[in-house]
Amino acid sequence: MIYQGNAITVAKNGEGIARLTFDLKDESVNKLSAAVIEELGEAVKALQGESDLQGLVIDSAKEVFIVGADITEFHGVFEKDEAFLVEMNQRVHAIFNAIEDLPFPTVTAINGIALGGGCEVALTTDYRVMADSARLGLPETKLGILPGWGGCVRLPRLIGADNAIEWIAGGTENKAAAALKMGAVDAVVPGDQLEDAALDLLTRAARGELDYRARRAEKTSPLKLGPIEQMMAFETAKGYVAGKAGPHYPAPVESIKVIQKGAGESRERAQAIEAKAFAKLAKTDVCFNLVGLFLNDQLVKKKAGKYAQQVAPIRQAAVLGAGIMGGGIAYQSASKGTPILMKDIKEEALELGLKEARKLFAKQAERGKLTTEQMAEKLSHIRPTLSYGDFGHIDLVVEAVVENPKVKEAVLTELEDQVDEATILTSNTSTISIDRLAQNLKRPENFCGMHFFNPVHRMPLVEVIRGEKTSGTAVAATVAYARAMGKTPIVVNDCPGFLVNRVLFPYFGGFSLLMKQGADFQRVDKLMEKFGWPMGPAYLLDVVGMDTAVHAGEVMAEGFPERMGSLGGGAKGESQSAIQLMFENDRLGQKNAKGFYAYEEDKKGKPKKVVDEAAIALVKEVAKEHRELSDEEIIARMMVPLCLETVRCLEDGIVGSAAEADMALIYGIGFPPFRGGALRYIDALGVAEFVAQAERLAEELGPLYAPTETLRRMAADGSRFYA
Repeated sequence: MIYQGNAITVAKNGEGIARLTFDLKDESVNKLSAAVIEELGEAVKALQGESDLQGLVIDSAKEVFIVGADITEFHGVFEKDEAFLVEMNQRVHAIFNAIEDLPFPTVTAINGIALGGGCEVALTTDYRVMADSARLGLPETKLGILPGWGGCVRLPRLIGADNAIEWIAGGTENKAAAALKMGAVDAVVPGDQLEDAALDLLTRAARGELDYRARRAEKTSPLKLGPIEQMMAFETAKGYVAGKAGPHYPAPVESIKVIQKGAGESRERAQAIEAKAFAKLAKTDVCFNLVGLFLNDQLVKKKAGKYAQQVAPIRQAAVLGAGIMGGGIAYQSASKGTPILMKDIKEEALELGLKEARKLFAKQAERGKLTTEQMAEKLSHIRPTLSYGDFGHIDLVVEAVVENPKVKEAVLTELEDQVDEATILTSNTSTISIDRLAQNLKRPENFCGMHFFNPVHRMPLVEVIRGEKTSGTAVAATVAYARAMGKTPIVVNDCPGFLVNRVLFPYFGGFSLLMKQGADFQRVDKLMEKFGWPMGPAYLLDVVGMDTAVHAGEVMAEGFPERMGSLGGGAKGESQSAIQLMFENDRLGQKNAKGFYAYEEDKKGKPKKVVDEAAIALVKEVAKEHRELSDEEIIARMMVPLCLETVRCLEDGIVGSAAEADMALIYGIGFPPFRGGALRYIDALGVAEFVAQAERLAEELGPLYAPTETLRRMAADGSRFYA
């Protein structure tokens, strides 16, 4: 044994080949923590001290290679100043360069996921062989940083600037075939042939069949690009990537600049440029929030995993109610491997549901993600039916009929008599109380909410709503099914609107108050989109549908009359909102091509919003005054109610943690990810400053803006939602 550590061992075989193996003790995956990097430095020194080695294989004893750096350390490390971060990265560069400079050929055997720092380790060696099931990539830009351990230097020299920009700026995970085509790896083989392939490369290099020194020289020299080639490679890419990433995500464009600046430099000089840019990005609020987002996502997935471990997998599902929503649920279930019955009382509704599923599968086939045969097989996992004939063998049913409590109660009561006593019943309701829907059920312990967001195939969140009598088994089975569908489930407790809609409608309430003060809804939309929302509130209401918004607003008004009484609309006159006025004038939004905007079909057949003077004139009718508000005042009037309601949901126990609350808003309604969520947004502003802002607004605008007593105490003692 040449070296033995907690995460790394180095051993030598009889032919003089050393094997450096990553196998982090007490962990399911390999991560590059500070301690592991220190061990790697010690292991490399031990290798340098060996005089008779003929080659080195770097591999992993786990199912993955290395998933990347230990992100749980990032917040603590990134609190240090830029000089510390530059020096830290330069120390890692020295270790990685020492691997690259070893006096014998080297190869990495990539058996599984090799991302971030794991990919950068692999780039240090002369050759790479990859299992056909493995993934390779540099996703650092998704965390608001860039590859800081040589990725911006080595990858362009290996696969060319254009390809490297695509990988790094896009933060993509790349399949083995793509990596081989690009030249990032030298061979792709089945996993059980990986070791032999790695040793074969070393043997050929030792015999002189492969010139590893020439390969190494190419990796450590400046990029061979002339001025015109550089301009085409970098300037064009910067413009394109800036347009895709948007103004709030600087890392993708910064990574291109780093590659460009280092293109004509030696290895060490290019690495110094990379280290400095990494340190600068690591200190940004965007990086802090995106790292926090990653950690929250891991916590949410871990919680869901614990629920799912408690029950057997769902083998057969069913959805009641076809149409667009039912078809979307059926598609999602079938596409991820769980067969599903789709029941309706009308043949035409079943055909509509099947049409929706076929359309979604066809899009997958067009993109090359499915073959025609695979599409046909997955579509066969959806079985339409007009009867309950086969419902005796269903594990879980999703009720997705019209959002009407009486209809849902009748359907659920009828359904319960058609299924096994152990079958889990769920309702895809967005607002109706789970306890209310359960009141006539014989087995309320087997019932919970399963709220999908539209469009089902795109929106990652599923709210799993626990009623007063819902059993742990019902919650666990529903979470397990949501995970099997590729969704992120978050368990919440029952209340009007549950979590996401309860938080969203005070945001709409803030919008309605702005309209009454004479604000221009187009200006508000542009401001909130600039703030980071995918669409402004007026546009979002058009997408949601004014009828849906009015119905949900009435539920919120009934449930929280003091704060949200005005959301119910009311009769024409003083209390009427812009939303209610749109509804009464049959301006429902995209569903009938007129709302706050008018809608025309674009070239792809999708609705495109256009300015509608009739809508502008209509909204002016609700204005009771004309206040001159600054951009900051408008943003505060929109964001404060949303953030306060998130706080109340946490205080009321509707959601279990700040992390789950923030992730639900990001995944469910598109809260700007770079801001980290509503509670992290309050932390960033400062709890005391947020409370002061809320109190000023509450004096003028009422209870919707009033901070809670707990929040006031947090402001007084300097507490935060995140440590």
